Amino acid sequence: MLGAGGLVAVNVYASAHETSGGNTVKQSPQGGTGQAAASEASTIDCPDVGSRLQQVPDQARAEVDRELAALDSQVSEAYQRLQSSTRAIQQDYSFAKNVIIVPLKDKRAATIDRISIAIGRVGNKPQGLKALAACTLRASGNQRDTGGNQNGREQGQENGQGQEQGNGQGQPVNGGQAGNGPVAADFVDITSVKPNVTPPRGSQQASRGSFATQCGVNENKLYNSDNVIVAPGVDNGAHHTHDYVGNQANDAFADNDDFAGGDTTCQNQGDKSSYYWPVLRLQDGTEEFDAEQQGGGAEGNAGKILTASQVTLDYVGNASSKVVAMPKFLRIITGDAKAFTNGTTNANAAWSCTGFENRQLTDKYPICPEGSSLVRTSKFQSCWDGQNVDSANHRDHVAFADPKTGACPSGFKAVPQLVQRLVYDVDAPSLNDSGQFSPFYAVDGFPEQMHKPITDHGDFVNVFDEQLMSKMVQCINTGRQCQ
Repeated sequence: MLGAGGLVAVNVYASAHETSGGNTVKQSPQGGTGQAAASEASTIDCPDVGSRLQQVPDQARAEVDRELAALDSQVSEAYQRLQSSTRAIQQDYSFAKNVIIVPLKDKRAATIDRISIAIGRVGNKPQGLKALAACTLRASGNQRDTGGNQNGREQGQENGQGQEQGNGQGQPVNGGQAGNGPVAADFVDITSVKPNVTPPRGSQQASRGSFATQCGVNENKLYNSDNVIVAPGVDNGAHHTHDYVGNQANDAFADNDDFAGGDTTCQNQGDKSSYYWPVLRLQDGTEEFDAEQQGGGAEGNAGKILTASQVTLDYVGNASSKVVAMPKFLRIITGDAKAFTNGTTNANAAWSCTGFENRQLTDKYPICPEGSSLVRTSKFQSCWDGQNVDSANHRDHVAFADPKTGACPSGFKAVPQLVQRLVYDVDAPSLNDSGQFSPFYAVDGFPEQMHKPITDHGDFVNVFDEQLMSKMVQCINTGRQCQ
């Protein structure tokens, strides 16, 4: 277990914007002493190389995927070193920079160079990747917003970001069971949030029907910390544990033939799609099966895995046009597992409570009133480029429709939109005798992401058979509700 007992409270900041070989160490917000106050916790912030890749030739894809996974492992290992070096950092604030951040940059530079070489052998060598090697230490309590919205939030979710309760200073902070979050400031009373959901207006050409598929709640307890979309062929490519419903063949090594031949938990056997998402845990001291494993407790994902009491998977239409069939084996990721350090460009988290779903939160976990259950909603991209089932950064082949009009970007076609809704019967955290919230619930994530709610995300691989997909499209376009 990593750092059980509290967040890393370290003196990690040198003088303002001091650099060493391109490695910036950000100034403490407390002033010019060159040291962070004891209440400040830190994490590691590295540029996301995978999101910057525009073209990866098929011949280089496997090697590039392995190297991208290596970058994630390097950050995870550096973060673990940061957590275990509290005493050394308190004694010498330059320890973190010299012993953790600088060596991390060197490892990343070598890995990024291998990515460039692999792509350059069979295509145009990417430019500018070397600048992404350097990482920084940053305070863990302040969310950075990069602005923009490339395949990111949908309308009606943005206002939820304004429900702040401070940055954690002066509030009870215990950092969760594994010491890397969440904290009290990550939670907000849902009843204090103003309604913020405004659906787009539908035109006369809108496709108003829906199609529901029922695939269970992961009663089979199929878990792994792989991600076949972003890290195929790599064990523990996600560095956190996923729930799986639908296709039961999904692991890091599954290919399209495995998906086509896999069993499915869906009631309609024509749907062999794979639906997966990071597990939700109650950080109550429970040691799960993965308590000592990578992806689990060894990387800060600790506590009792909660099974959703309800999972609904609905496909809906487009507000401005009819929809066309999704291609088989289309892969879609919605949200960003690294949104805490990447910024909110691709964030698409939506947290709420039953009875309050006109109030959606992106960067807070809701505290639900008695009798109300926790809800996680993921609305997937519903515009397809008409050619590709995946793309180099796993985003460019799909897009969100315009939040106001429902129109797809130029060159994209509207496809049925997957709306995934997960309901959990979980007690709200409450203040314990030590003046701290307990127990926390939190979504699994990369260890350096501090279990922030904004990192919630969902993954989907379409494995509908042609006949059932055709039925779905017909139902949606004719305004019927089908299953």
